[in-house]
Amino acid sequence: MRTHLARIGTWAVSLVIGIVYGIAGTIGQAASGGWFPLGLVVALIGVGGLLAAVRLLTDDRWTTLATAVGAMLSTLVFSGKGPGGSVVVPAPAEGALSTGIVWTLAVPIIAAVVIAWPKLPAGGMPADAVERGA
Repeated sequence: MRTHLARIGTWAVSLVIGIVYGIAGTIGQAASGGWFPLGLVVALIGVGGLLAAVRLLTDDRWTTLATAVGAMLSTLVFSGKGPGGSVVVPAPAEGALSTGIVWTLAVPIIAAVVIAWPKLPAGGMPADAVERGA
């Protein structure tokens, strides 16, 4: 029973961390350094690093999934129009790159890659390579 409560607590904390990072990434992805989408690059590297760190530190796909769901939920909530009509992620100019759309699509893709990544044995080599004697 105690183990189950600890896992559920870990998932809840991971969900909150994902929500916080999703909000920060959604707001920050629009920043640019001239023509370069600096905010988008930093946000994508950050979410990839966050998910990889959670996966490596906890060795649990479910905890990583909770973090990713939090980031995706907050991204979707803060990408739309607010009740007063305010917009956090503005539409790009005609023909310009929409960093908001890239951010919205890249978060689930990065999450899928990190969550689906095979588990490495303690030695650091994939299990089939260890069996072949590589």
